[in-house]
Amino acid sequence: MVTLEKYSRNWFVSSYSGGNNNNCVEVRFTGQGTEVRDTKNRTAGTLSFTRSHWTKFLTTLLDRTTQP
Repeated sequence: MVTLEKYSRNWFVSSYSGGNNNNCVEVRFTGQGTEVRDTKNRTAGTLSFTRSHWTKFLTTLLDRTTQP
C-alpha cells in the first residue's frame, strides 16, 4: 500500500520513495488537478494533470502492476 507523507507545504512524497538514491517525485493536489515535480530538481518545473487525466494515469499504472 502506498501512503503519502507530507514533505513540504502541500507537496507529498510516496512512502515507497525512500532509499539512498532518492529517485522519486513529489505530488500535490490543487483545485484544478494534480501537479508532479522531481525531488532532485524542484525548480525545474512541474507536470500538471487534470483530475480525469491523473485518475487515468493511476488506473493505467495499477492495471500494469496487476497483470501477470
